[in-house]
Amino acid sequence: MKNIHFIYFQLFVFTSIPFAHGQRIEEEKYVCIGGIEQWVTIQGEDASKPIILFIHGGPGSTQSQFEKNMYANWTKDFILVHWDQRGAGRTYGRNAPEELNEAYLINHPLSVETMTNDGIELTQYLLDHLNKKKVILLASSWGSVLATKMAINKPDLFHAYIGHSQIVNFLKNIQDAYETVFTLASDNKDNEAMEMLKSFGKPPYEDAKNYGKLLRIIKKYEAKRETPAPASWFQIAADYDNEKDSEDRYNGDDYSFVNLVGHKKLGLKSMVAGIDFSEDALHFKIPIFLIQGEGDILTSRNLSKPYFDKITAPNKAYFLLPKAAHGFNQSVLDKQYELITKYLYME
Repeated sequence: MKNIHFIYFQLFVFTSIPFAHGQRIEEEKYVCIGGIEQWVTIQGEDASKPIILFIHGGPGSTQSQFEKNMYANWTKDFILVHWDQRGAGRTYGRNAPEELNEAYLINHPLSVETMTNDGIELTQYLLDHLNKKKVILLASSWGSVLATKMAINKPDLFHAYIGHSQIVNFLKNIQDAYETVFTLASDNKDNEAMEMLKSFGKPPYEDAKNYGKLLRIIKKYEAKRETPAPASWFQIAADYDNEKDSEDRYNGDDYSFVNLVGHKKLGLKSMVAGIDFSEDALHFKIPIFLIQGEGDILTSRNLSKPYFDKITAPNKAYFLLPKAAHGFNQSVLDKQYELITKYLYME
């Protein structure tokens, strides 16, 4: 009898219990992914709806800390999952030392392979936990690197991939961005920007700080080419508006960025140095849709459109949005929602 009771106990604990139709789901928790605890939030008004997994950019630009203003209306139709990736936000805070130092940077490098595997493991967890067969993959900027890898490596887990501000080849993307802002600064007689651009020259750089300086100039000129997003989208939720979370987001952003671009003095190589999707991510077994801001300088259409043209997929489409740049605004969200709802309807 003891063995029978034990078997019943195992079934109760380890068998996924499906959520009821119409049941609201609201979870914020750490999940063991890739051997460490990673922060995941799951929200939806009806647990029977499809899952959208957001792969944030940055790499440290988490979205879980924001009030639900940005995608608030989506919870009626979807289950929204935000994930603080390895090295970012609360995941960083859970696993990193109190003070970010050179020793930690040197001894704990990030890699695209590890983070891709994290994303796949999280997806499998979501499918089991929520009793689903597939997930909709939504990614932006840096997140497009992981999402592309996830979609290529495990297409059976995903309905479709929707990429925004798609990275193709980081070095070529950043070199193209440098040339664009150099021309813009020259045309606008922006002497301050011109002097700074000349001071560190064309990428690649050995010092991560030079990438940061270049990105500030890129953002300045992108702001002139887009309709801004409402400030309310980026309001920090009360539970995250504290010194500990703020410090973890700040340090995680620095830690992730140094791993993204590399820093020779510390012996850190860029984790995207070998990424060239125009050569090794061309054949998708799931639909792929790319959303491109016309004013995007950092990941411009100069690279994303030729890449898209080479892609083979069951269904694909490319959308160039006016008054949009690298970041989010209403036109980007509207296009994302349109694509998801139309695709699901076609399914």
